[in-house]
Amino acid sequence: MAQALLNNAFIRRCSDNFFNFVGNLLTPSWDGRLLGIRQLNIQTIIDIGANKGQFAKKMRRYFPQAQIFAFEPLPLPYQQLQQWGDRQQNRVRTFNLALGDRVDELEINSHVLFTASSSLLPTTKLCESLYPMVREQEKIIVHQSTLDREMEQFVGKLLPELLVKIDVQGYEDRVIRGGEKILRQAKACILEISLDGLYKGQCQFRDIFPLLDNLGLRYAGNLDQVVAADGHVRYLNALFLRPD
Repeated sequence: MAQALLNNAFIRRCSDNFFNFVGNLLTPSWDGRLLGIRQLNIQTIIDIGANKGQFAKKMRRYFPQAQIFAFEPLPLPYQQLQQWGDRQQNRVRTFNLALGDRVDELEINSHVLFTASSSLLPTTKLCESLYPMVREQEKIIVHQSTLDREMEQFVGKLLPELLVKIDVQGYEDRVIRGGEKILRQAKACILEISLDGLYKGQCQFRDIFPLLDNLGLRYAGNLDQVVAADGHVRYLNALFLRPD
């Protein structure tokens, strides 16, 4: 009976929406100034790990004239992302793809009850203890490409200034290595980074910092951070900016 409920698309969508709502309550709201991003003339946004379009929708309000390219590998959240994108007067392009450092077909660990935490990397026992809703998983084959490869067709058409957001649950270093050409054009990059070991083989802040620094992007602070009961930071959304 329980498995039949989990296989029901409506039930899964309701569960996903509920845990997204709870997550929003637990995560501090971003300051509307976005650590200075709001003052930039952002005209192109690339959303990697877009899920259902939560970040893209927020940026659409802040930068209504920007063109948005959104990547999401999982079929169910991608359907919602695509439906929203199709209503945005040709300002949003969506891609049903994972991004990494090579072209491949890979198994993604889809979290049935909360798709936003799904990852190409397995969850750790710590992750499953802290967030029990991630325990219900299924493996799905997805297509992986690289950011540089997928955006090559748009080179010369990307409007300045460029904002890139990467939210890929520990897979950030692979995405960066596969997107160095595009990231060299970026004015700003937002990444969700876990400081606790929530995914096996996840990259650390110390891995990400030099990769982006070598591309000319400098750490500029955190848009938010989630703190554990003992006071340490579990994960954060970091901003990297290209100096003028």
